[in-house]
Amino acid sequence: MKKYLFIDRDGTLVAEPADEQVDALNKIRFERNVVPALLKLQSYGYELVMVSNQDGLGTESFPTEDFETSQNFILDVLKSQGVDFSDILICPHFPQDNCSCRKPKTGLVEPYLIRTDWDRENSYVIGDRITDVQLARNMGIKSFQYNSETMTWDDIADAITNHDRTAHVIRNTRETQIDLAVNLDHPGDSRISTGIGFFDHMLDQIATHGNFQLILNVTGDLHVDEHHTVEDVGIALGTALKQALGEKRGIVRFAFVLAMDEVQAKLEGISTSLLNEQVGVAIDISGRAYTRFICDAEFMRDHVGEFPTEMVPHFFRSLADAMGLTLHMQVTEGNTHHQVEALFKGFGRALRNAIKVEGSALPSTKGVL
Repeated sequence: MKKYLFIDRDGTLVAEPADEQVDALNKIRFERNVVPALLKLQSYGYELVMVSNQDGLGTESFPTEDFETSQNFILDVLKSQGVDFSDILICPHFPQDNCSCRKPKTGLVEPYLIRTDWDRENSYVIGDRITDVQLARNMGIKSFQYNSETMTWDDIADAITNHDRTAHVIRNTRETQIDLAVNLDHPGDSRISTGIGFFDHMLDQIATHGNFQLILNVTGDLHVDEHHTVEDVGIALGTALKQALGEKRGIVRFAFVLAMDEVQAKLEGISTSLLNEQVGVAIDISGRAYTRFICDAEFMRDHVGEFPTEMVPHFFRSLADAMGLTLHMQVTEGNTHHQVEALFKGFGRALRNAIKVEGSALPSTKGVL
């Protein structure tokens, strides 16, 4: 979904002169670091919309020609540096005109408010006045009140783009009650309780080798068997990982292979020819759920502890389906404990590489994952 920044002009993009009217070229002074900040925000997929009150525009005291000369200069300079506004919304009225479009009223942005194709949770109003903050509140989105000393453009760009990738999933059915949280950017201190000791250990392997924090509490119908608990945890974990990754901007996306003692857990995803070399990919965070599980020899034991080994492929399939993950897994013969642990560790290591952030670009030619 589209993400928008609704940005004020005077006092935010350019300094506001003493007479509060930018009607001449010699009055224009851009705010510090506004261009690099806007370029960074655009690189994270934000569309820019200018929303500005221009008191008495078109009157004798503020001729339209004077406004347009200054406005066009501002836009041309920004465009020359790669900053593009997709929409320009201007209210020309005085406060006493009691119009419906003057901020903080929502008349100017009404066409956006009636649409459902944009991400309100991750869109913002940016402006220097309390009316900009009030506009955001009236739109049902968040805001940043710009201040050249206390809330700079660098601060705003960092706050919008640098945040922990977290998710909290509560999944309650007649069979299981699950409370699960992940933080992909702050590993350690995982706390896991499913009622199945070996399964707790395996999930901790995913979190540890995936380099993220997992907090999980499960109450399941273990008096029936372990199936519902294992399956539903897979669904909840896949859902949480998908939510925490968001639009997946900047992630590596692909990954890999792991050996443990006499066992090799090989995760083979998409193979492509690159300069006559085969590239094995464990994971593709593609948005397309697909799982292929190969065990070169059947598990020699039907349980490890209280954990049924037949649930290993089912767990990963449930997770991949919920996450929208392409996942190929293969394990060689050997000690059953080692086979299962190698798969969970291998998945964690592959996930660790795939969710790593390397930049801000979306790793897809389609423009969406």
